[in-house]
Amino acid sequence: MPINITMPALSPTMEEGNLAKWLVKEGDTVKSGDIIAEIETDKATMEVEAVDEGTVAKIVVPAGTEGVKVNALIAVLAADGEDVAAAASGAGSGAPAPKAAEAPKGEAAPAPTAQAPAAAAPAPAAAPAAASAGGNRTFSSPLARRLAKEAGIDLSAIAGSGPHGRVVKSDVEAAVAVGGAKAAPVAAVAPQAAAQAPVAPKPASDDAVLKLFEPGSYELVPHDGMRKVIAKRLVESKQTVPHFYVSVDCELDALLALRTQLNDAAPRKDGAPAYKLSVNDMVIKAMALALRDVPDANVSWTESNMVKHKHADVGVAVSIPGGLITPIIRKAEEKTLSVISNEMRDLGKRAKDRKLKPEEYQGGTSSVSNMGMMGVKNFAAVINPPHATILAVGAGEQRPVVKNGQLAVATVMTVTLSTDHRCVDGALGAELLQAFKGYIENPMGMLV
Repeated sequence: MPINITMPALSPTMEEGNLAKWLVKEGDTVKSGDIIAEIETDKATMEVEAVDEGTVAKIVVPAGTEGVKVNALIAVLAADGEDVAAAASGAGSGAPAPKAAEAPKGEAAPAPTAQAPAAAAPAPAAAPAAASAGGNRTFSSPLARRLAKEAGIDLSAIAGSGPHGRVVKSDVEAAVAVGGAKAAPVAAVAPQAAAQAPVAPKPASDDAVLKLFEPGSYELVPHDGMRKVIAKRLVESKQTVPHFYVSVDCELDALLALRTQLNDAAPRKDGAPAYKLSVNDMVIKAMALALRDVPDANVSWTESNMVKHKHADVGVAVSIPGGLITPIIRKAEEKTLSVISNEMRDLGKRAKDRKLKPEEYQGGTSSVSNMGMMGVKNFAAVINPPHATILAVGAGEQRPVVKNGQLAVATVMTVTLSTDHRCVDGALGAELLQAFKGYIENPMGMLV
């Protein structure tokens, strides 16, 4: 029986991707684990592994195709012993494939490997993700869904152990063994309640906006996938998270002196220092230690529970062409400054090359956004759900300060903590910021 290869969901939020390159061709034999294609998401280029063994009978979606929906048919494998021609002729049919990207002038367009259109997304029963009662997608294998349905188990209540949290057979069997949560019936919405639901105002149409400008005075640049995702998440954050802001000034002179001392003492390897600490590296460490010291602020909000994190996984906003991405330093409170520095340098480079894996930029417990190197004195950042806090870091600059009743000059940095008021109250946010200030102004505490 032919084996359908569908567009994989490389992250829980992925809805479509670009099929950048095929690494196999029709007639090639593949086995489980072989890299068969490269998929471009809004944030990274990912390699796709074969799950089954067989012969590539038909490539349905050509290389260079943009906007391929998750679960859309992209290729067909002939199983061992199966006639390849028969498998190819039995490939699913459906809606045409998305239009392949046009090559820039002077370059050759990507050569399609097959002329057949891509099939429409498989029926829900064949999709790798099941919809939970709350509307969130629970990624699962077909066998796991069948077993869960037979046992009356709610898939959304099962923690998946497969790739990217996918629920597999063993997860369902374990849930059945301990009497897993039964699937909850979906309550019908009363017509009266639906009628009373507030309707969000619609943004002005493109035509209405363009009428405000003089014809010929502008050009239209289509939004790419990254910009669309950024816009969607920022709107969601501002509409659903009640932000409030706390600012404090931190003196940097002791930190700058320690940074210079540590960099001067760095051992050399192949003629280069083993590390080169930046102020941002020390800000990341200070934020992680503050979250450790104030655990009630190291949380995430859900409608049913307060998620209290056991480690400080600090995301760091990195500007890349067309947008930004937030790679995460995991367990930053346990890492030395040199480890944080080298890890951040590697993550930042791969972020700019769009080579990060989803697990390297998804999740986290808080974030740091530093615009000090751009000369920005202070600003307020937008929280990145599911985080409850984000620290906006301004530039260190010399300012007049009063010490022991005397006027002096100090290098001062203003930081602003944005917090989710649902789970971090004002006093708690201030406590977290004071803990951060303590490590910045007494940086030796970050070394012990």
